[in-house]
Amino acid sequence: MGQGHDVMTTDPHAVFAMMRQAGRVAQIPLGASGATGYLIIHHEDAKRALTDPRLAKAPTSNLLPQAMVKPGLSKHMLNFDGADHSRLRRLISLEFTPRRIDALRPRVQEISDSLIDGLRGKESADLIDDYAFPLPFQVICELIGVPMIDREEFRGWSNILVNEFLARSEESKHASASMLAYVQDLVARKRSEPDHALLSGLIQASDAGDRLDQDELTSLVFLLLVAGHETTVNLIGNAMLLLLRHPDRLAALRSDPDLIPAAIEEVLRFESPVKTTTIRIAVDEITFGDTTIPAGSVVFVGLMAANRDGTVFDDPDSLDLTRTDAAQHLAFGHGAHFCLGAPLARMEGKIAIEGLLSAFPEIALGVPDEPPAWRPGMLLRGLAHLPVRLI
Repeated sequence: MGQGHDVMTTDPHAVFAMMRQAGRVAQIPLGASGATGYLIIHHEDAKRALTDPRLAKAPTSNLLPQAMVKPGLSKHMLNFDGADHSRLRRLISLEFTPRRIDALRPRVQEISDSLIDGLRGKESADLIDDYAFPLPFQVICELIGVPMIDREEFRGWSNILVNEFLARSEESKHASASMLAYVQDLVARKRSEPDHALLSGLIQASDAGDRLDQDELTSLVFLLLVAGHETTVNLIGNAMLLLLRHPDRLAALRSDPDLIPAAIEEVLRFESPVKTTTIRIAVDEITFGDTTIPAGSVVFVGLMAANRDGTVFDDPDSLDLTRTDAAQHLAFGHGAHFCLGAPLARMEGKIAIEGLLSAFPEIALGVPDEPPAWRPGMLLRGLAHLPVRLI
């Protein structure tokens, strides 16, 4: 992968394009250890890989980053297949039905309006710090039923764990230990002061003893808090960056907000909030084209790479907010592990973008000549900061 890490941060699309031209599967380095894994890069192969039982989740594998194998953080549904995955997913799936999400709409709108009110009168802002992060984070905290405390500290640990997904650094170990202690404290406090929110229900399922053990409980809370905000922050930030770089598209959405849902699907395809899935292990050898992946190999599915596959998407490197094939994107995955929070992310994205375009008719990039401040790492595609002029 050449310069690998830097290019995968600044221009992953160019790297993925070269990989797609070179073959069906790419070999990639796994951190600094010298070990390699495989990356699935074509749309058809990605859909197949996401449903093939030969590519399995492996929460206890010694190939996983040390920071992520703490039982209190890793025993969640993203790391299991089959019956365990179904059991864990079922416990929270009712909270994420379209009907439940629609019932949250007024509260999401209220939070968005409040954040926008805080920006009114300011000449400039960082859209990530001041809007794209606090909006979904507050929503997921309220949905789960945890207090809005230590937000920046939590965000710091979350950033380290997802930005340095394959790292075994002391910083990663510290972040995971701090995160686990934080989640355990949340659970303990909610156990002593139960309410009608999701976390109290999960605690009851855990205390019943047959549906959720203590590590599964803390892991599920960790997953909901991190996955419940990280990708939506990226969706809002990526969408606003693209719109501010294309004022004609921004003007079209401002004049007709009904176009925003379709625009969000194109943003999800064009600048996917997630670059690759988390780790899968080949439990048996599996072949894509002329590449056979040996049993025991680490495999990632390149969602972002698949979403620019020209055999599926017409003119894939063009941002077209009216395209008819955008819905085929794999930004939320595919199959049994399809993102449970997709309806919530779409709703939050629509409210967030519509609110900003309506409130700030003169909004523009704050430093248009500087390259975007992309977060590092192979897992997520999102901005660390997005400075804007508001008036």
